[in-house]
Amino acid sequence: MSEESEGRTQAAEYKSGSISLTGAVAMGTGVMIGAGIFALTGQIAGLAGPWFPLSFAAGALVTLFSAYSYIAMSNAWPSAGGIAMILTKAYGPGTVAAAASVLMALSMVINESLVARTFATYALRPFGIDGGPLVPLIGVALIIFAYMVNVSGNRSVGRWSIVMSAVKIAGIALFGIAALWASGGEWQSGNGGAETGALGFAGSVALSILAFKGFTTITNSGAEITDPHRNVGKTILISIAICTAVYLLVALAVATSLSTEQIRAAQDYALAEAAGPVLGQVGFYLTVALALVATASGLIASIFAVSRMLTMLTDMKMIPHSHFGMSGSIRSHMLIYTVFVAGALTVLFDLGRIASLGAFFYLVMDMAVHWGVWRNLRDKIEVRGWILLTALALDAAVLAAFSAIKWQSDPLIVVIALAAIALVLLAERLFLARNGQRDNAAGTHSQHPQPSEHKKERNLQ
Repeated sequence: MSEESEGRTQAAEYKSGSISLTGAVAMGTGVMIGAGIFALTGQIAGLAGPWFPLSFAAGALVTLFSAYSYIAMSNAWPSAGGIAMILTKAYGPGTVAAAASVLMALSMVINESLVARTFATYALRPFGIDGGPLVPLIGVALIIFAYMVNVSGNRSVGRWSIVMSAVKIAGIALFGIAALWASGGEWQSGNGGAETGALGFAGSVALSILAFKGFTTITNSGAEITDPHRNVGKTILISIAICTAVYLLVALAVATSLSTEQIRAAQDYALAEAAGPVLGQVGFYLTVALALVATASGLIASIFAVSRMLTMLTDMKMIPHSHFGMSGSIRSHMLIYTVFVAGALTVLFDLGRIASLGAFFYLVMDMAVHWGVWRNLRDKIEVRGWILLTALALDAAVLAAFSAIKWQSDPLIVVIALAAIALVLLAERLFLARNGQRDNAAGTHSQHPQPSEHKKERNLQ
């Protein structure tokens, strides 16, 4: 297939208006709730101690500041590549934009392996199986299923996301209300367990932020959302609001059902464990079913978004690509590569280290976005600089606290994260130099058309 014909094929796959506002909200909440509640509640409680519900509130606050950059950029330049577009506009098509985009893609793939292992962990709880080789095996099987759904096309993903998001949001909300009612509202997790202190709480916010990062799925599908200049921002804010409400409700329900020690002991399946004491066996099995629905739909939405982001990076010649003898479009190849890497991570890492690695990559990328928009684009798209700097400062504080905590408890994962970030930067610099592309870290955004006055007036409304 020639490059020209391949480009036409790829362009045909991006259908303007193929994702409705409702479908986009379902995709965003699907990714967030799939990982945030079922995969991360126990991990967050392990760092924040008895006040872990407040960590979700702090994560929501930091996420709202962070979302400002993405909303402003997506309103001005909606794109099927989302974050890759934002970074390229801010820094130009050089090492910084390419490396930060790859870190975002890696954090999304890491999230997929996190969700896949969570699905397997909950699926095995009714059988009393905790860990073992079945966890990665079932996780990989789910990833393959999500790939098959994505191959069927945008509308299939959108319909599936809407149905699954409605089911799990309603079900999880009912679980939270029922658990609070049955427990009488007594905060059990405050009755025991050693305090982790301010540093531990601050570090836990890094994982809480990771629980909200699914809103970036929306920016990666911006060009395909109906009326994107208005609806991308609306979709992001609605998704964050829904997830904040769900997270706080469920976190409070868990806090009234289990002590801090119990949550830490069952951190990979905390919600199922919390359902037992207050709702009995029926509640336990219903919670497991909700976990399976939530994680499966989240994985489908995440694979949908990351494949588009990687496709855009390939089209922009910012990352290497090989067909390896396969037919089809670049996006079809990226789906396969995404599934392969997510499957490998599912096999190689446990939930704790997967979550930590994802948090490191995401926060570094997020800081690069805020700095680039503040430094090079804030006047062009008329945004408030103090909000961008506040988002940058909050990210930096959370990253520093999380790094300090992990250096004490698991220094190897800190070393792995630093080495991976350095490797990505070096690999991108060498790749771009080999292909004769100028490395413009200062940004070449002036080469791109500015958003129209009409778009500027509508930014962040």
